[in-house]
Amino acid sequence: MDVAVLGVMIPIIGTIGAFITIVYLRKFQNMERMAIIEKGLDPSLFKIERSAAGALRASLLLIGAGIGLLMGYWLDNAFFMDEVAYFSMLFLFGGLGLGLAYMIEEKKSKENR
Repeated sequence: MDVAVLGVMIPIIGTIGAFITIVYLRKFQNMERMAIIEKGLDPSLFKIERSAAGALRASLLLIGAGIGLLMGYWLDNAFFMDEVAYFSMLFLFGGLGLGLAYMIEEKKSKENR
């Protein structure tokens, strides 16, 4: 096979494979649920409680990453630090964002108790 054809085929096959995997996972999940319902168990077992914790974590991580990139840009221009400033500030402020999300989640969980 030609390298160009292989480069086109890999993403196509990967996408089709991911789609088939998702379809089969949903099919087997549905079969499992139907079997549990047929046994007479409560269908409320399948309800997943969703909280805003994931959205809070993701938003504060992205805000921290954005501030980190901005600080890295400033450090690069002010002190000529090159790529070191971008990566260090990105990780530093991203970690601070995740730490802030953790503290907010802990505060909310203490209030709920």
